[in-house]
Amino acid sequence: MIIPFLLMAASFQDTAALDRSVAAFTGRPTGAEGGARTPIDARLRLATCPTVSLSWRSEQHDAVVVSCAGPAWRIFVQVVRPANAPAAVAASFAPAAKVAPVIKRGDPIVIEAGTEGFSISREGVAMGDAAPGGRFMVKVDDTRTPVQAIAVEAGHATLPGWSN
Repeated sequence: MIIPFLLMAASFQDTAALDRSVAAFTGRPTGAEGGARTPIDARLRLATCPTVSLSWRSEQHDAVVVSCAGPAWRIFVQVVRPANAPAAVAASFAPAAKVAPVIKRGDPIVIEAGTEGFSISREGVAMGDAAPGGRFMVKVDDTRTPVQAIAVEAGHATLPGWSN
């Protein structure tokens, strides 16, 4: 006896709906000044989200953060900047003065993260140079993939999203 079965198509978040949400959030269509620079890549396979959250990435309104709490995912959508942006905003995009790295490739590193009453630390080896506040990758002995960290001072780093 042959038992028919249905192939269940995987359900992914509709990127066109996300584009419409970003346009509504910014008040501008995709490609227009103040709107998304480009449509969200339709090849993205984001898990379907019942409630999508949108916010500005920074005070400069240079990108929209589209996120989902469960299942957890987050993407950034660049916004077309006005040609006549105020000087303060334009200055924020100017290259910063070169700061000497406090962490160099091969340095032993302690990654620390925590809050009041909770902290965790791991040791690893820096895979690149980093100035204070700069991001770099750290090879932790018992993991296959490196961990991203933010340089604090020589030999010390924290995880993105944590401050010590």
